[in-house]
Amino acid sequence: MAKDLGLTIHFVDGSKVGFSFPKQITHDELVAGRLDKLLEKKALVLEVDGALMVIPFSSIKYMQLYAAPPKLPDYVIKGATVVA
Repeated sequence: MAKDLGLTIHFVDGSKVGFSFPKQITHDELVAGRLDKLLEKKALVLEVDGALMVIPFSSIKYMQLYAAPPKLPDYVIKGATVVA
């Protein structure tokens, strides 16, 4: 069984929320296209515990998705480390 993925959304007001969910894409080659499609939208839409949650991108400071997909688009900087 596939390991669940995680998403942490950090909001512009300083709050954050985390989600756990199963892998959504069966073929790693489709990740780039799905990412591009997502970033064209005005909101992130999730089905959470049977309810639909719509989060406007304008309220999101940044998102962390883990684990990173094995195949990423060529415009993604890979191997980065956070430094304070």
